[in-house]
Amino acid sequence: MIFLLHIAAFAAGFILDLIFGDPQYPFHPVRLIGLLIEKLEKLLNREASPASKKRRGFLTVCLVSALPVILSAALLFFLYKIHFILFFIAESLMTWQLIAIKSLRIESMKVYYALKNEGLGQARKALSMIVGRDTQNLSQEQICKACVETIAESTCDGIIEPLFYCALGGPVLGFFSKASNTMDSMIAYKNERFIDFGRAAAKLDDFLNFIPARLAAAFMIAGCFFLGKSFSAGDAVKIFLRDRFNHQSPNSAQTESVCAGALGLKLAGPAYYEGKLEDKPFIGDEKRMAKADDIRLANRLMYTASILFELFCLAIMMSLYFTFWRGI
Repeated sequence: MIFLLHIAAFAAGFILDLIFGDPQYPFHPVRLIGLLIEKLEKLLNREASPASKKRRGFLTVCLVSALPVILSAALLFFLYKIHFILFFIAESLMTWQLIAIKSLRIESMKVYYALKNEGLGQARKALSMIVGRDTQNLSQEQICKACVETIAESTCDGIIEPLFYCALGGPVLGFFSKASNTMDSMIAYKNERFIDFGRAAAKLDDFLNFIPARLAAAFMIAGCFFLGKSFSAGDAVKIFLRDRFNHQSPNSAQTESVCAGALGLKLAGPAYYEGKLEDKPFIGDEKRMAKADDIRLANRLMYTASILFELFCLAIMMSLYFTFWRGI
């Protein structure tokens, strides 16, 4: 029974996100995880030797990873003991809050609508809400490229990775993955403040994201076959094989390279972060200039890959259920 409930909740959480997007309220689990990271960072990331900072960073990773896992597991166990319907509802709601398909589209499309209707200033402001780079001097083409890159990378970080771990271990493993990803986005920077303290967080995220990043790339390539002539599956494969490691992270360029090839764009390259230029390698070939409509196309690819991956996970889980778990 519990495995069938898990499968049903996995599907329900995905559908809830497609319909409603990520719910916004003060006690959202991911927001609470972020608050915990912020408090621990302020408490532990003080003046110390590099070795001491690494130990404190490792302690932070342990605490931030363990707390949501313990709380979610305890809540699900408690609700299952009361009634299986409560368990199903709770797992569905948790899964819903771990993925961000519709919200990624909404936030990225704000950049699109700003470019179309409000001008560069508003587009730069909208972009600054979803990227870490400096946006104040970006041209229209640079804005479009940065937004496409974010959609491509977030297809893994915000969708495929949490779906992968939720499929494997429900929201308990999903929250473990989300805690790691949130730490990576908050403290895993290679600057003076975080280079030592955030090392453990960066390593954990690289490890947990290794398989999902490659699955995301594969399903984005598959998605090209369903989306018509605006997407080139052949070029997506070509650029993926050539440029998938053109990033400091072993995972980030996996999906960016697919998106660059599929759309015929040259992405990444040098960018400013906090006023400092970072010389990053390019990804893809510039067959044409990037334009605002590429944001819409990247979202279509993201949606298609996400739905295909959800269906794939459901097919695998159902086959395992009828083969091994039926009656459990």
